[in-house]
Amino acid sequence: MYFCSQNFRKLKDQIIQTAADLFLNLGFKSVTMDDIAGKMGISKKTIYSHFSTKTKLVEASTFYIISNLSCGIESIYDKGMNPIAELFEIKKFAMKNLKDEKSSPQYQLKKYYPKVFSSVQKTHLQIMEGSVKSNLQRGIENGLYRENLPIDFISKIYFVGMMGIKDDYHFPIDNYSSHELIECFLEYHLRAIVTQEGLKTLNKYIKSEVV
Repeated sequence: MYFCSQNFRKLKDQIIQTAADLFLNLGFKSVTMDDIAGKMGISKKTIYSHFSTKTKLVEASTFYIISNLSCGIESIYDKGMNPIAELFEIKKFAMKNLKDEKSSPQYQLKKYYPKVFSSVQKTHLQIMEGSVKSNLQRGIENGLYRENLPIDFISKIYFVGMMGIKDDYHFPIDNYSSHELIECFLEYHLRAIVTQEGLKTLNKYIKSEVV
């Protein structure tokens, strides 16, 4: 009985992982349950035995994506790098996982699954806000960021900005790549908060990115 339960859970996890990959690459609306079943070589009925609706699978897959990203970012924080280097390392990690998709998954999630989008956004804000606040505080302590920074405000505006550059209406995917947007936003964010010493460090990383 325990073995069967393990297999049941393992298959459910595999469904979530496969769905998450397809959703990221092709979009939440574009991918059907048939697509997921075909990709896995199982029946659609099997998927519905784990997720009664596509919406529930979308929700589980989205939280799975956020969890993976959060774990990856957390491992970067654990390295104890200086705050500016840390943000550049996170940028590289994000770029690697975004795959420069053309499906605009965030746009589709917001439009077709608004309740899931709202729930995910709140969770994402809580995770990101705490991380950004920590980065800001350490940057101030290290003399890389200005002392008078409104930490709470900046942590929230950083999140709003990161969500904003993923908005297909303002930044059409045919005109902007996700990599380009992340690079521009990170430099924009850092130039607004660094000290003269921090600017030297920032320019060093920008130069190394170009070379």
